[in-house]
Amino acid sequence: MEETHQRKKKKVASFWSWVVASIIFRLILIYFPKNVNLAARPEVSTPLTSLRRLAEGFWLKQSSMSPYAGSMYHGSPLLLSLLGPLTVKRIEGQPNHLFFSLLSVIADVCSAILIRATGKKLQMVYGYSLKSLGLLRQLESSEILSSGDIAALVYLWNPFTIVTCVGLSTSPIENLAVILCLFGACSRLVPLAAFGWVISTHLSLYPAILIIPVVFLLGYGPDAPPRKLFMKEKYSKNLDESPSEGLMQPKLPIGFSWRPVIYFAFWALLWSVYVLVLCSISLKQYGGLREMFKSTYGFILTVEDLSPNIGALWYFFSEVFDFFRNFFLIVFHTNILFMILPLAIRLNHRPCFLAFVYIAISSMLKSYPSVGDSALYLGLLGLFVNQLADMQFSFFLFCGYVGVSLLSPVMHNLWIWRGTGNANFYFATAIVYACLQTILVVESVSAMLNHDRKLRKLCVAKPEDAKS
Repeated sequence: MEETHQRKKKKVASFWSWVVASIIFRLILIYFPKNVNLAARPEVSTPLTSLRRLAEGFWLKQSSMSPYAGSMYHGSPLLLSLLGPLTVKRIEGQPNHLFFSLLSVIADVCSAILIRATGKKLQMVYGYSLKSLGLLRQLESSEILSSGDIAALVYLWNPFTIVTCVGLSTSPIENLAVILCLFGACSRLVPLAAFGWVISTHLSLYPAILIIPVVFLLGYGPDAPPRKLFMKEKYSKNLDESPSEGLMQPKLPIGFSWRPVIYFAFWALLWSVYVLVLCSISLKQYGGLREMFKSTYGFILTVEDLSPNIGALWYFFSEVFDFFRNFFLIVFHTNILFMILPLAIRLNHRPCFLAFVYIAISSMLKSYPSVGDSALYLGLLGLFVNQLADMQFSFFLFCGYVGVSLLSPVMHNLWIWRGTGNANFYFATAIVYACLQTILVVESVSAMLNHDRKLRKLCVAKPEDAKS
């Protein structure tokens, strides 16, 4: 007992030492001259997340003009009110936008802590489910890694997370809202889950599809093996043979609980009304909510800005004829919606993993993607390190992400600054990036389904071993 207690202390100490090291590393990069000009990189800042555009919108509002005038700012008016003053404050001898950079560091650390807490909750339910299925040998023989610690450190030390934090982007705040939603749903903190979902949807629209995994989390509970395994007659017979062990084993909820879902709907409606009221007050003199919806959600859905980014839509809509533009807008946006129902039916017993898949798909098909979106779903991927241990093409995906990260700035430089290339150079890296994300989603879903099949086989083989 003492040895295990000391090991836990060492693990906790090492975890926090890595967290402190990540904070120090970020501060060093913040004080680096001109921050390596990351704020101007199209992979880091988009028309929706750029702090420069937010500063422009705040200046317009301070000049008694609409912040959406001139098609420069397309973010939330709440961000304008909260973060706008930070773009004006300066300290002599200190880097520009120091306060916002420190806020981004705090957001990253809070996101990592919430991911760690979510991982602990998922790992606890994972151990309980194996015990309830009588797979004690599987639990004891296989080394179960601390998924929460791994996911938190992956998020903190991911180069995508670091450049997003240092590159003066609002993505860390958007990621924090999404993680807050998932943490609240896993912990059955309904007001917190509703607040995270409303804020994340308000900031970037695409997290609206997370309402399905959130409802599953509140109704069924965190990720567990398929519920059919808990209702097998062989399992009930096994409990009858050893009643003392059956009493000690925790019982997992099988039915769907509607009460927390109804509470979530109430709190989501309440937070939505509150956010809309604040936005209408902020934009009372500049067109109200209609102007906000047109300049934010309308800007996202119509893909008005065709400046290069890490996605593929900018190139496609710069080449397509205007006559077909509306048709392909519908095709690309409904492509995300078409994947929601089949995945929800197949992965309803693993709502947290379903949320990861939804985030990865939306990051791949959204109008203005950035590496901050990849930082979010790659951090959440660490929560399932035990279930995805047999995932294929892991090394290939790692090398692919490294290659795209290195080649994308080079191709952009050859095209924009040196003039020795063209748009196809940069678009090629965007296509490779989209293919890597597709392979990641397909292989992770396949590995999770294979893990469920493995548990099913072990449950079937368990009574036969007991008879023999």
